[in-house]
Amino acid sequence: MPAYWIAHVTVHDEEAYGRYAKLATEAIAKHGGRFLARGGRHLQMEGRDRARNVVAEFPSLEAAEACYRSAEYQAALDLARDAAERDLVLVEGAAS
Repeated sequence: MPAYWIAHVTVHDEEAYGRYAKLATEAIAKHGGRFLARGGRHLQMEGRDRARNVVAEFPSLEAAEACYRSAEYQAALDLARDAAERDLVLVEGAAS
């Protein structure tokens, strides 16, 4: 069953976050992930608005978690920690 990586982000340092995004993209692809939405137009209907919203699809919740915990992604995340405020959730897709 597919799973989704949903991030809501406010970027404070574009240069550092750009370096994070490059490395994170490579880690996500390595774990079978693909982007469905990445910072495009959005409408905030409820809750806190964040300027950047990202949705990536993975083959499974286990693959999404393995990506997050991987050395490659953690190295990327080190670049994002001071560059942005982020909320991230991994959620399993609904059975069809």
